[in-house]
Amino acid sequence: MILKKIHTIFLVGIVLFSGFSYAQNTQNPEVENLKFQEYFFEALKETSTNNYSKAIESLEKCNLIDSENMAVDFEFSKNYLLLKKYYEAEIYINRALTKEPKNSYLLKHKVAILKAQNNYTDAVEIQKELVKIKPFYTDELVLLYIQNKEFKKAEDLITEIENKALTTLKVKRLKTYLINRKKLVEQRDRITENFPKSTDIESLKASYKKNQNFKTLLQILSYELEHNHFEMLEADSKNALELYPTQPVLYQLNGYALNKLKKYNEAIDVLTIGIDFVIDNNEMEVNFYNQLIISYQGLNNTKEVLKYKQKIDRLKQVN
Repeated sequence: MILKKIHTIFLVGIVLFSGFSYAQNTQNPEVENLKFQEYFFEALKETSTNNYSKAIESLEKCNLIDSENMAVDFEFSKNYLLLKKYYEAEIYINRALTKEPKNSYLLKHKVAILKAQNNYTDAVEIQKELVKIKPFYTDELVLLYIQNKEFKKAEDLITEIENKALTTLKVKRLKTYLINRKKLVEQRDRITENFPKSTDIESLKASYKKNQNFKTLLQILSYELEHNHFEMLEADSKNALELYPTQPVLYQLNGYALNKLKKYNEAIDVLTIGIDFVIDNNEMEVNFYNQLIISYQGLNNTKEVLKYKQKIDRLKQVN
């Protein structure tokens, strides 16, 4: 999901390209400019058709003509990110940022690179710089705080947003998520006391409490899913997100349980956050969309139901 959000190849590329000057050292600048444009737009075309390595080859030709062009650095970084070559992606976006440190497109892209590596601490710092330039990106900063388990900072920022009357639908959902997270601590003990005992599941839980092994956790959640213990599944999966906040399967299970309990608004909040962690996994992405469809059907929101059905159709066409 993260990669798809930064895959606005032509629009951003053209905006950046049109605003940059050339730095060639040539006796025939007009001819070189034409060659540069040809290679550059060939790179954009290759990127748009997922031929990232081919795009990089065209960008190398651009670089031979103009080694100081920021648009080329930006496109290099985008293609390396799409290839999951994060080290190279960071090198080129940093090069671009030395030329335009307050360019919002570049800053947003660097955040995407850091998020792809689960480096939320550094992503938060870059997002802060982006918010100074464009305050409407503040809701993304709230999400990053949550993903980095800095819940108090997320709550404080939401309060600041509300005081400035800048609340968005996304901020409202994130606030609901944080409120529900606090309720979980109070509900957890009560639910555990009322849960039917099983020797096997209890031994698994004892093992998980001691070692906090992710494989053991999945066995526990699978048991609860299989036996339709939706209240326990909701509580345990949400509690697990405290330890594993970047695992999309936990958001998916939590959303599933919330839907089964008819807590549709809460399910939407969780699923909307969790889908940001799905990377290059169309099957899981479809599962998230199916759960969101169930949530919106429960709320009789046909517009959102149609939107997510269309997203599923587009994914199937890609495959």
